[in-house]
Amino acid sequence: MKTHAIAGTLALVLLLPIAGCNHSGQSDAQQAITEVDKQTSPAMISSEIHKAMEQAKRELATKDIDIDHIHVGHGEHRDSGSLPKAAITPQGDLLIDGKTVKATPEQHTLLLDYRQQVVGIAEAGMDIGEQGANLGTHAAKEAIWGALTGKSDKEIEAGIKPRAEQIKIAAMKLCQRLPGLLGSQQKLAAVMPEFRPYATMTQKDVDDCGRDEK
Repeated sequence: MKTHAIAGTLALVLLLPIAGCNHSGQSDAQQAITEVDKQTSPAMISSEIHKAMEQAKRELATKDIDIDHIHVGHGEHRDSGSLPKAAITPQGDLLIDGKTVKATPEQHTLLLDYRQQVVGIAEAGMDIGEQGANLGTHAAKEAIWGALTGKSDKEIEAGIKPRAEQIKIAAMKLCQRLPGLLGSQQKLAAVMPEFRPYATMTQKDVDDCGRDEK
């Protein structure tokens, strides 16, 4: 992860309002540190990020899940060509071009399982995204503090690295969930011909996930 580049960019943005402000008799460095603490309050920023992620999760749980495209492996986006739009409802119905496809009880069960696999991975991805956003804030603060206290780039990066490693580990765990998604997709495709054209995930997607991080 290019945390140092992120830190530098955010540091510049956060420092702009600080320039030229010194109305309390503090030194420029002290005033800057005070403003940095205000603008990069981990509790405040983390709270806002968490609220946004929780809202996204609620919507994910209550809305139809589109299945005419998927994101797998290294973030590859694979469309299902010119096929009609398809989705799975929270009730386990398959919609193709807005119309409900008749399904047996077994198919409903497999549709719900596949949907839950997709939702579970998406929620885990959101959690990683939340960690990444919080890391960006932390990196920005570390960069500003480093600039004010004379830390070297290596010292700043060393302060960020533990959190970055945690995100990397979480991403690898996310890859471990892909076999379950693939298995669920294959079972559904085997018993529901209407779903089969949308079953575009392959074993290669599972094998490639996280390969660059190893």
